[in-house]
Amino acid sequence: MIERLQTLEDRYEKLNELLSDPEVISDTNKLREYSKEQSGLQETVTAYREYKEVTEQLDDAKAMLDDQLDDDMVEMVKEEISELSKRKQELEESLKVLMLPKDPNDDKNVIMEIRGAAGGDEASLFAGDLYRMYARYAEMQGWKTEVIEANANDVGGYKEIIFMVNGHMAFSKMKFENGAHRVQRVPETESGGRIHTSTATVVVMPEAEEVEVEVHDKDIRVDTFASSGPGGQSVNTTMSAVRLTHVPTGIVVSCQDEKSQIKNKEKAMKVLRARIYDKFEREAQAEYDESRKSAVGTGDRSERIRTYNFPQTRVTDHRIGLTLQKLDQILQGNMNEIIEALLIEEQTNKLEQLGE
Repeated sequence: MIERLQTLEDRYEKLNELLSDPEVISDTNKLREYSKEQSGLQETVTAYREYKEVTEQLDDAKAMLDDQLDDDMVEMVKEEISELSKRKQELEESLKVLMLPKDPNDDKNVIMEIRGAAGGDEASLFAGDLYRMYARYAEMQGWKTEVIEANANDVGGYKEIIFMVNGHMAFSKMKFENGAHRVQRVPETESGGRIHTSTATVVVMPEAEEVEVEVHDKDIRVDTFASSGPGGQSVNTTMSAVRLTHVPTGIVVSCQDEKSQIKNKEKAMKVLRARIYDKFEREAQAEYDESRKSAVGTGDRSERIRTYNFPQTRVTDHRIGLTLQKLDQILQGNMNEIIEALLIEEQTNKLEQLGE
C-alpha cells in the first residue's frame, strides 16, 4: 500500500507542475481534466503525508528511550509514543478506505426523477414530500437544486418531478436513494382514519458530460408544443415546451419549465444524456457477477429500499436494517445519519472483497 501511496503523491506533484504549465492553462479541456484529477487525489495525499510525518516522529520517540533519560522524561516519551501510535493506526485505517476503488461517477452532479407509484393521490403527495426532503438535504450540503420538469396534480403533489442537484460529490451520497420508497400513513382524504400504504420511485443518475455520451443530432427527433399546467390549463400560448426522442434507444424527455424554448431544450438535453449514460452503465453492470457487486442493495429500481411509517414516526432502511425514530427530522432534510450508515456499509463491502 505504501508504494501505491507514494505513486499517488508523485502523480499529485506532477499535476501541480502541469497546472502551472502555460500550455495546459490555455487548454480548457486539459485544465479541467488535470484539476479534477488533482482534486480527487488531494485527500489521500494529505493523509499520506501526515502518516509519513507521524511515522517519523514515532521512530524518533522510540529511539529516545535508548538514551539516558530521567524517570519524568521517560514517562513523557512513553505518553508521546502512545499518542503517536494511536494516530498512526487511525491514519492507516483512513488510508485503507481512501485507497478503495472509487465509483467514477461519485464527484458528478445528479439528475433525480421522483414519480408517484402505487397509491393514487397519496403517492403523488408522498413524491412531493420526498422532493422537499432532498431539496432541504441538498441545501444543508451547500448544493444547489434546479427543477427541470414538474408534473403537479390538483392535490398539491407530483405525478413526476425531475430536478438537478449541483454540488461537490453529490452523486456519492445521493446514489443510495435509487429505488422504491414506501410510506405508511393516514391520508388527509381518508375520513375513516385507516392507514394506507403508498409508494414513490426515485431514480438517481449522474450528470453525463458531452464527452462521455455522444448524442448525434440525426438521432434526435425534436417536437415542440405549448406548455400547460395542472388539468391542462394553458400556461402560455407560445410553443416553448420541448420533447426530445432519442431514436436509437427510444428514450423520450420533455421539458416545459422555462418560458424559453432554447432553455427547455438545454435542460431536456441534460436529462437525455444522463438517461442514455445511465442505460449503458446499467447494461454493463448487469454483465458483472452479482456476488462481486459492491453496491448497497441490488440497485434495482423496483427494490423497496426504505419505509416511512408516520404512526410510529419511524424510518427503516431495509438494505442495512437501520431503523430511526426520527421521521420528522429526516423529512426536513436531516438525512446524514442514514447516508453515513450507507456509506460505511459500502466501504465495508469493498474492504471485504479486497480481503477475499
